[in-house]
Amino acid sequence: MTSSALHAARSRLPLYLDLIRWNRPAGWLLLLWPTLSALWIAAEGFPGWHLLAVFTLGTVLMRSAGCCVNDVADREFDRHVKRTAQRPVTRGALSPKEALLVGAVLALLAFALVLTTNALTIAWSFAALAIAIGYPYAKRFVAMPQAVLGVAFSFGIPMAFAAARAQVPPLAWALLVGNLFWVLAYDTEYAMVDRDDDVALGIKTSALTLGRADVAAVMAFYALFLAAWGGLGWQQGLRGWFLAGLAAAAAQVLWHFTLIRGRTREGCFKAFRLNHWVGFAVFAGVAADLAAKVWVQG
Repeated sequence: MTSSALHAARSRLPLYLDLIRWNRPAGWLLLLWPTLSALWIAAEGFPGWHLLAVFTLGTVLMRSAGCCVNDVADREFDRHVKRTAQRPVTRGALSPKEALLVGAVLALLAFALVLTTNALTIAWSFAALAIAIGYPYAKRFVAMPQAVLGVAFSFGIPMAFAAARAQVPPLAWALLVGNLFWVLAYDTEYAMVDRDDDVALGIKTSALTLGRADVAAVMAFYALFLAAWGGLGWQQGLRGWFLAGLAAAAAQVLWHFTLIRGRTREGCFKAFRLNHWVGFAVFAGVAADLAAKVWVQG
């Protein structure tokens, strides 16, 4: 690479980092915690450094690639929304072609990681990619596109089982469905932030579909998530530390109710932005409980 090309790449690096939301890690953390929880459950404890690295780095890379596709798909909508008007593609600092090229490179890097696992995980990665690409367009046709995002943001769960066990049992799909309700909860909070803008643009979101039932629905989604994972975890023999993690997650959910009940932009966005701590509480409970069992047995 020539010095001029190197300088050009360096000058565009801040734009690329803004494109993938590098300074806003909440998005990939929302993906990471349920994936790692599933990985620990599938492996019945610590899954090993190789799989931990593959799924952690892969989660960051795929979420970043998803941002590239999303910003290209939504660029005409985003310019009319104050919160998104300054995104690099929307304001013209990056061309759609360049943004998609960045996304393709990131997706290829993630695929390179998947290639170090097994054939089943590789096969499921294509389905995960298709869902991730399709989600940005769902809001044009689906009344609750957050459900599509729920599948996309939960697909690390069956892939974790595929990598750890070389099979995807019914437990993995049940955990995916349970996690989908969590995604519905926090992404509806996110949609509540842009409700007025989305009405003007004619975009379909769960916040608009649910109307004045939005707050009650969000709390119901949280409850279904915690009940599903609680029941499934109990069936797998998870007890004390796991239940403590669920209790910590439930306490945060109650706090989120106080943030969103007034339907203010600030409150709803804060609830969404801090949601990854709910996922972390569940993961910490899973990991601690499995570690305790290994310690007792060993």
